[in-house]
Amino acid sequence: MVENQFVYLSIFSVFLVFMILIGIWVAKKVETGEDFLMGGRGLTSFLLIGTTVATAVGTGSSMGAVQTAYEQGWAGAFFGIGLGIGLIALVVLFADSRNKNFMTFSEELSYYFGASKAIKGSMSIILFLAEVGWLGTHILGGSIYLGWITGLDPTTAKIVTAIGFGLYTIIGGYLAVVYTDVIQAIILFAGFTLLAVLSFVKVGGFTGISNSLPKDMTTFAGVQETGLIPGISLILVTVVAVLVIPAYRHRIYSGKNTKVVKKSFIISGIVAVLFAICPTIIGLAAKIVNPDISDTAFAFPYMITEVFPLWVGAFLLVAGLAATMSSGDSDAIAGTTILIRDVYQVFTGKLPDKNKTILYSRIALIVTIGLALLFILESTNIIGYITNMSSTIMTGLLVASILGKYWPRATWQGGIACLIAGSGTSLVVISSDSLSVFWGNPVIPSLVVSLLAGVVISYLTPRKSISKEEALAKLENERSVFEEDIG
Repeated sequence: MVENQFVYLSIFSVFLVFMILIGIWVAKKVETGEDFLMGGRGLTSFLLIGTTVATAVGTGSSMGAVQTAYEQGWAGAFFGIGLGIGLIALVVLFADSRNKNFMTFSEELSYYFGASKAIKGSMSIILFLAEVGWLGTHILGGSIYLGWITGLDPTTAKIVTAIGFGLYTIIGGYLAVVYTDVIQAIILFAGFTLLAVLSFVKVGGFTGISNSLPKDMTTFAGVQETGLIPGISLILVTVVAVLVIPAYRHRIYSGKNTKVVKKSFIISGIVAVLFAICPTIIGLAAKIVNPDISDTAFAFPYMITEVFPLWVGAFLLVAGLAATMSSGDSDAIAGTTILIRDVYQVFTGKLPDKNKTILYSRIALIVTIGLALLFILESTNIIGYITNMSSTIMTGLLVASILGKYWPRATWQGGIACLIAGSGTSLVVISSDSLSVFWGNPVIPSLVVSLLAGVVISYLTPRKSISKEEALAKLENERSVFEEDIG
């Protein structure tokens, strides 16, 4: 509980109304299903950088990183470093997917395996659930923050957070996400930079940090406190997440062209790495100011509400909300696109009614956000939630996508084997205390076993009988029907 809760709640309400007004304004530009789900596929560098940065520098790399820094020192920067590496690696490996006009990652994966319906169907369900899980992290982060500063109970705070970014997204679709993200990116960067500078000065700079904290927390990159292998695992699991999270692929598909996509993602990656220092300093300063915070997830809101004046807290309130909302809305719209474009077809055998696609998309947004709420009702640790979910679901997806694109011998059966082996290995590591301590998270063994399974099963099954050109033509024909329907 903090003082001035009414003031903070009022500021949150004003910020939310502003975002909703943007959504209403943008909704006037939405004329087709393509506009609602893909933003018209014409995002410029400015818009693409703004929305990508806002999504990347979100819940995990802000609040989760503050919590990690409070607990483990400079390891708080690992998440931001992984994000930067992941964004750059993504366009190096997959930027050319923009040329093929994919709408979803499951469609892209299907292309790599000869337009396999088995891959598309299974991956669409898995990717939708992954997006729901990832969306849950942003609801969780925002609710922890909002609950502390406004006094709302955890469940209510989660519901309010979800409604917060859900409203303007439902109203304006992907274009609303992009425009609000750009504004939120500016706000969150200004806010986190301000808080980092104020925190740095308050604790006496690097000298104060070094003298006030255990040496294990202040060694280079926090390796001593975290451990070398767990530290590498934390960076790697973040890279893996960026490489397969549909929200980032969605930005590639919606960019104006491949050149714009490459430029935007490289700049966004560099910004993410540079930003990593801010939440880390905030977390270290919180540890010095109050080394006995009972729930370290509250380290970020503690610094805002208990240490600095009301006017600082008011501005930083908006910055913190911007961090969670700018990531949450992106995952919500990406998950909805998969649900409408792919999952709907898996269960019905057809595409949505052409006259009702935007309505169905809005309903699908409500469903997606509602499921994410159910996923995180009992969760409190942001980074733990992210790393376990990422390594369990996403390592196999990454291996399958790389094998499918770069290895001609890869088969759809091998792709499925990647997913099963990666998830199984991850669950084994998570269930073992000794393995969890040694590895930090399951990403490294999960990647290795997934790769071996994919290669072995691909060699044991028949080669693809369809060329990449034929696969793309098949998908383009299917997509043209969908685009006619959503027009």
